[in-house]
Amino acid sequence: MENKNTLILGIGNALLSDEGAGIHALDYLHEHYSDLPDVALLDGGTLSFTLLPYIEAAENLIVVDAAELGAAPGTVKIFRGEAMDRFAGMPRRSVHEVSLADLLDICHLTGTLSGRRALVAVQPQLIDWGAQLSTPVVAALPGIARQVADLVGQWATERQARATAGGSLAVER
Repeated sequence: MENKNTLILGIGNALLSDEGAGIHALDYLHEHYSDLPDVALLDGGTLSFTLLPYIEAAENLIVVDAAELGAAPGTVKIFRGEAMDRFAGMPRRSVHEVSLADLLDICHLTGTLSGRRALVAVQPQLIDWGAQLSTPVVAALPGIARQVADLVGQWATERQARATAGGSLAVER
């Protein structure tokens, strides 16, 4: 995968209906936001330690996933920076081989976790066998993509401002 400033990591199991929301969001982004500057879209599936090098190399990290938010199906919430770490570390049932918290913990330990990171989470309605998303989660896809695009734009603007001001382009860790 070509090295880009922002890694957009969609995670989930596309065979378990809304659990695959992160993967479907990547498809939506690819179709409707293909002009996002300097981003790499990565299907992280059900997570694995093989994703670690991509996360460690990311200057900016956006993860998109279905998550239990205790909200109405299709509700989208963004967790940034340490709020992402805390939310990812909360105990919950998961179909993932490793948890997002495991990967973030390793990056914390090695000092390779970007300071510019966010989790864009959507409340699922149904997690059961099936390749289709529920109606509320399908309806949330444009908002998810807009939130991701806004983060990418904000971080690109900040990066450009630092470069213009003669600031360091070093990765904020």
